[in-house]
Amino acid sequence: MSLPETSRTHSRSESAGITAWAKKYQIGWLIAAAVVILVVVEFRSVEGDRIASAKAPARASQRANQELPRVERPQHDVMAIVNGQDISRKDLIDACVRRHGEKVMESLVNKRLILNHCEKRGIAITQQEINAEIDRMAKRFKLGREQWLEMLQKERDITAQEYARDIVWPTLALRKLASADLQVAPEELQRAYEQEYGAMVRARLIAVGDADLAEKLHTQLTADPDNFARLAIEHSIDINSASVGGLIQPIRRHVGDSAIEKEAFRLQPGEISSIIGVGGQFVILKCEGHLAPRAVNRADVERQLDEKIRDEKLREVAHTLFAQLQSSATIQNVYNNPQLRETMPGTVATVNGDRVTMKELGQECLLRHGEEVLETEISQLMLEQTLKENGLTVSEAELQAEVEHAAELAGVLDQAGQVDLKQWFKAVATEQGISKAQYMRDSVWPSAALKKLTAKEVAVTAEDLQMGFEANYGERVRCRAIVSSDMRRAQEVWDKARRNPSVEYFGDLATEYSIEPTSKALRGEVPPIGRYSGQPQLEQAAFGLEPGQLSGIVQVGDKFIILRCEGRTERIDLEQSDVREILERDIYEKKIRLAMNERFEAIRQQSRVDNYLLGTSDAPAKQHAGVRQDSAIRPTAGQR
Repeated sequence: MSLPETSRTHSRSESAGITAWAKKYQIGWLIAAAVVILVVVEFRSVEGDRIASAKAPARASQRANQELPRVERPQHDVMAIVNGQDISRKDLIDACVRRHGEKVMESLVNKRLILNHCEKRGIAITQQEINAEIDRMAKRFKLGREQWLEMLQKERDITAQEYARDIVWPTLALRKLASADLQVAPEELQRAYEQEYGAMVRARLIAVGDADLAEKLHTQLTADPDNFARLAIEHSIDINSASVGGLIQPIRRHVGDSAIEKEAFRLQPGEISSIIGVGGQFVILKCEGHLAPRAVNRADVERQLDEKIRDEKLREVAHTLFAQLQSSATIQNVYNNPQLRETMPGTVATVNGDRVTMKELGQECLLRHGEEVLETEISQLMLEQTLKENGLTVSEAELQAEVEHAAELAGVLDQAGQVDLKQWFKAVATEQGISKAQYMRDSVWPSAALKKLTAKEVAVTAEDLQMGFEANYGERVRCRAIVSSDMRRAQEVWDKARRNPSVEYFGDLATEYSIEPTSKALRGEVPPIGRYSGQPQLEQAAFGLEPGQLSGIVQVGDKFIILRCEGRTERIDLEQSDVREILERDIYEKKIRLAMNERFEAIRQQSRVDNYLLGTSDAPAKQHAGVRQDSAIRPTAGQR
């Protein structure tokens, strides 16, 4: 559960300046602490979304005695029917290879390299070892084996067989191959123990990009430390922490920038740090207090810490190991070499003479990406059909305009303030890991098509402008909040807060009871609540409070929230006419995107989709007395 934050216009200019240290500490209340669902080695990112081939080469797997259960897809000729139009198995495989072929081929090559290396060193991974590793990972996340596998299936769409073959097996193989490099020294254990369970410092932060401004602020703060929150709001370029008066997550040892950690632990409560240079920025801290080490017996957690350190080392070792394997192997990339493809038809690569075939590549791409790619193909086919029904087409000029619009919203401009498409495509390739062709096909074309279908329906009204102006420039309510998932617990906490209305006690209650990680860490402090943020119950409660007053229990979805008002921010001194153009553009963008989403959902609701890969059928509501069906389907006579 996150409390609302008023939407802003799109911009990258300020976020780009956040330091590496700040990113590690996840500055700002909106960056909530998340449980890492799947701890795997860097091997996964080197090879793509899934690590290893689902089917090991027969010769290598037999010698290594590590054949795993096969993972197969239904062998249908037709993978889906969309409003009577087929998507064939061949078409789906071609689409999978077109989108993911290069990465999956790297995966197959790397798997072949590891298998060959294991074979040479006499290393085998047994089913017993795989089972033990699955049990270990389940225990690490405090789950039973079946619960762990069910969670992977539900949240990561990884079956038990895929998990064993594509994640567990490569991890165990790498661990055995790199065993000499995975030893843990006593000082490393001590460092990990201090990092996880040691003392912490509660602090506020101001980050600026100008040395002279940093000196000026430091002089003011040294004279009046109590003004830190106000100066953070006015000057800090880290928006997330600035919005809560500079408050950041408690600082731990051995996590981020050593200079900041050293300075933080030196400070006493209320003291201002010296100016710390970090990544081209200048940081000033204020110590809010010290948190004592957690009372945890080291002997009870040493094994867990040891495993964590080994996993971290394995990520680093994987790169070196791959480099060694690749340098000592003879690898031919046939897939990207037109001349070799003519002389070696049906082959995508060779590894020390072993062929990796196009059939293997296609089957592996289908296995790993079939469901997601089929969903994309279904969606695009529905859009193509709808455009045709309406006598519309998407022109190259419209595609170009959509790309330029996306780049402009992201703030990718050249020195003259014009859209820099070359830089934008580079950013897309880097951040999303996809080619320009895939980006144009899977992102730009659908967006342009939906915009073509909906643009005439969208207009910005005077009421929209007034609401947008109030949301962005009107007054806000400064509050602390306690978030609960249980009404009875919320009532107990509310009664405690009512009996002791001090802000200090409310902060204590937030630290103890709030289930929202960041407000819990920041003693209930959240960004000021504005109007028209999308949660009217919360807004109504907040704007009905006076400073020091406690709200009732506000239900938002399945969460129960208690607010304590600390005052209001001042309206920004602007007229609506001063920002009308900005507001109009921002509101139109939001309304057109909402209309596009609604139109696509309507298209989906009106379409008949038989998905033979998943074994489901979605039919238009009108065919089923108002009830949209999602049920198992049987193969037709044309399937086998």
